[in-house]
Amino acid sequence: MISAPGAFLRLEIGLLETTLRKDVIVACIQFEPIVGSVAANREAMERQIRAAQAGGASIVVLPELADSGYVFEDENELAAQASPVPGGATSTLLCNLSRELNIVVVSGLAERDGDAFFNTAIVCGPDGFVGKYRKLHLWNEEKRYFRSGDLGLPVFDTPLGRIGVAICYDGWFPETFRQLTLNGALLVCVPTNWVPMPGGDLQPEPMANVLHKAAAHSNGVYIACADRIGTERGQSFLGRSVILGPTGWPVAGPASADRAEIIFAKLELGAVAAGRRLSVFNDLISDRRSDVYG
Repeated sequence: MISAPGAFLRLEIGLLETTLRKDVIVACIQFEPIVGSVAANREAMERQIRAAQAGGASIVVLPELADSGYVFEDENELAAQASPVPGGATSTLLCNLSRELNIVVVSGLAERDGDAFFNTAIVCGPDGFVGKYRKLHLWNEEKRYFRSGDLGLPVFDTPLGRIGVAICYDGWFPETFRQLTLNGALLVCVPTNWVPMPGGDLQPEPMANVLHKAAAHSNGVYIACADRIGTERGQSFLGRSVILGPTGWPVAGPASADRAEIIFAKLELGAVAAGRRLSVFNDLISDRRSDVYG
């Protein structure tokens, strides 16, 4: 049994106390990209990255497909906005900003690779391009335009710690966060374009937030979700960006459902491993029965 209430409370307080002593701050940018307006979207991304860094952030997360918008009329519209990663206009902008501001940036963007398109997240750091992740689980009409990711679930070494990446619908599969945790992630950054789920209008919080709280808790990992807002060609988006601690509870947010804003949280990445010990006898990783379920 877990000696739950007391042990849990002490764990949460301990994490909060240590975060206040270490200046590793993550920011999630929530805004409304405009489909078909890639130049304006890049300008908005730069403006808000600078604002996040001015607010103290050393890790900045932006939404899924932040440079292109989401609801494409056809593949030609996507093709007009997608660019190579690295080397394209959006990735060059983001990596230049990371170098200039001495920060880590994780952002969703539309990637072109030859004649193929991917729903991608780029990771840039103080030395420029770090790596990229291609979305594994495509949602709805994404399957008309994008190819499924072919890079696995990499974890990226940065000066601030080991960072994993997932994109939106990836979060509906618990294996995503478990594998990133086993691969060594201390923080999982989630660029996302969350949409309403059936029955969600009757509930106190969206399913997206519930799923990611559960993932943070069950893996003992920080999760930073940057969502978009607005309605695009009839598709509404949820907002409610959130930063979750390793206990599963929010350390910042959720943000509003309909306002552009930036949320900030101080993280203690060095406390993640200790936080996975739920009691004297229980550890979220070593208690796994891989002999039964892999």
